[in-house]
Amino acid sequence: MSPLLPTLLQALPSYGASGPLPSVEITQVTADSRQVQPGALFVAVQGGAADGHRFIADAIRRGAAAVVGTDPLTPETTEVVTTSRAPYIRVADSRAALARLSAAFFNYPSRSMRVVGVTGTDGKTTTSNLIYHLLGAAGLHPGMISTVGARIGQEALDTGLHVTTPDAPDVQRYLAQMRDAGCQAAVLEATSHGLHQGRVAAVDFDVAVVTNITHEHLDYHGTWEAYLAAKALLFHSLAAAQPKPLAVTSDVSRFTFQADAQPKTAVLNADDASYPHLRAIPAGRILSYGLEDAAADLRATEIVYQAQRTTFVATTPAGPTRIELPLPGRFNVTNALAALAAGLALGLPLEPMAAALAVMPGVDGRMERIERGQDFVAMVDFAHTPISLQRALEAVRPMTRGRVIAVFGSAGLRDVQKRSLMAAASLRLADLTILTAEDPRVESLDTILAQMAEGAQQAGGVEGRTFWRIPDRTAAILAAVEMAQPGDVVIVCGKGHEESMCFGEIEHPWRDQPVLAWALERRLGQTDAAAPFWLPTSDPRITP
Repeated sequence: MSPLLPTLLQALPSYGASGPLPSVEITQVTADSRQVQPGALFVAVQGGAADGHRFIADAIRRGAAAVVGTDPLTPETTEVVTTSRAPYIRVADSRAALARLSAAFFNYPSRSMRVVGVTGTDGKTTTSNLIYHLLGAAGLHPGMISTVGARIGQEALDTGLHVTTPDAPDVQRYLAQMRDAGCQAAVLEATSHGLHQGRVAAVDFDVAVVTNITHEHLDYHGTWEAYLAAKALLFHSLAAAQPKPLAVTSDVSRFTFQADAQPKTAVLNADDASYPHLRAIPAGRILSYGLEDAAADLRATEIVYQAQRTTFVATTPAGPTRIELPLPGRFNVTNALAALAAGLALGLPLEPMAAALAVMPGVDGRMERIERGQDFVAMVDFAHTPISLQRALEAVRPMTRGRVIAVFGSAGLRDVQKRSLMAAASLRLADLTILTAEDPRVESLDTILAQMAEGAQQAGGVEGRTFWRIPDRTAAILAAVEMAQPGDVVIVCGKGHEESMCFGEIEHPWRDQPVLAWALERRLGQTDAAAPFWLPTSDPRITP
């Protein structure tokens, strides 16, 4: 049964109404007037591109039973509201109201399970997947909402997400699906945009994890300090989250949460610049991890880096254990420590977690190898920031005695400063660098590439010898593959799991993996077909 409007509004700390509140059933909570169905509660939110208050009349015409907003009504909207008798409920913050109302509409699903939130600049998706894998190995039938998609157990949900935390109604709907499917735990990847815009504001978290906070999204947040403050919202939410004193049990579970052993826990990276600030935020418990800080609660020693895996000894509050991790690179050691800390915060036993990490499957678009029988390594990674690119290139260096060939771009309408920083990092750490398109949006791709080339030149690069500008991403990937010699590594960075590339305001179908596979097959004489995707920059000789 759908909740009645007066009951649903009890989720708000305060509000004012334009008239009597009818006891009507609310069929839906949404901030998108185009999705309004009869009986909906429409929440008018001020967005980056549009103000939802402009669409109140449209929402009412589509059948909205009531409207929530922050701004006073315009004369036109007042007439529509009066005629329809749909009350206008005014609040101080409609974004916060959207989150609270969405949670109440679905009967607060996060209170029925343990919830781990993961934020950071780099490594969020891999760390979220590691935690999800550990929860699944414990028999907890977990759910996950990440920037890649949403999952319940082994079932993938159709989310249509594109590199961001979904809106509050969708977050709560996915959590409700998880609760109804019997999930005992969930992992939620939280971006800085999602946190700043209140999309997870009404989720009752039990554990909050940060990977790192580095140079990214300053186009949106303005300063690193503002970016840090957005990430910190996840940790502030711990204190306000609903306590969960009851044990969660299941017939299929091999692990039972203890009734009195769930403090709200912050998992912090002791090696990161964010550590002093986040540590000062009150939490029931703090677990730190790191490779550099000797005082961290979880540390890694005896690290051995191999081409496709890493081994180390994890020192933890539950004792030491040897980890065999089928993921390469130093950054994946820190991701694994963060995941172990989250598991310990939930009371998972250490040795079964270590055994689970040994069979961790790969993550889509994260150091993903593409094999077509070639005599060199070819892979795709999501690295799209200066730090993540640096870490990816450092991770692949041990895989070869030959050369590292890097292909990447830098997105339009995003942080301009990182363009030269990424190019400079590649000139330091790769042998050959190819600069190409990566979601230029409405910016000039030539201008973006010129800014990257400037960074490459300042790092000592020589165009045509150590780095190249190839605007067409298909041609860039093909050039890298054709340059490769036996034993080299070709790594294509920046898109990872993504399935489109934006030119202008149009999202064109795109995935790096099939393009890299096609380039390998073309080099090996296995195909004479055109490339699988067309982009506005495409060379007609190699694309459909």
